[in-house]
Amino acid sequence: MFKVVDLETLVDEQLALAYEASSGRHSVTLKGDHHEDLRQTLIAIAGGNALHEHDSPGEATLQVLRGEITFTVGEGQMALGAGDLLVIPPARHGVQAVTDCALLLTVATRGER
Repeated sequence: MFKVVDLETLVDEQLALAYEASSGRHSVTLKGDHHEDLRQTLIAIAGGNALHEHDSPGEATLQVLRGEITFTVGEGQMALGAGDLLVIPPARHGVQAVTDCALLLTVATRGER
């Protein structure tokens, strides 16, 4: 009936996989499929690696669960750390992992994928 996710353990697992990946990152979808209005993805990025500039996913938030990142939009940059929640602006943006980090991306999909 209830689905409980141990985020600390999942973050550890995803960071281990990020270290093995050539991209230095790994992710897992916690909630959301083609028919749901909400998708949540845990993204782990080994320090020094990045999610290069990409388009905004629409209405979305990014919560830093562990570590420190630099979030960039155009010429602007913002430092974020564990416990910070950002409403993602509707513009191209990128993420640089200052340290090993884990992010929870929540996207309102409205049934789109």
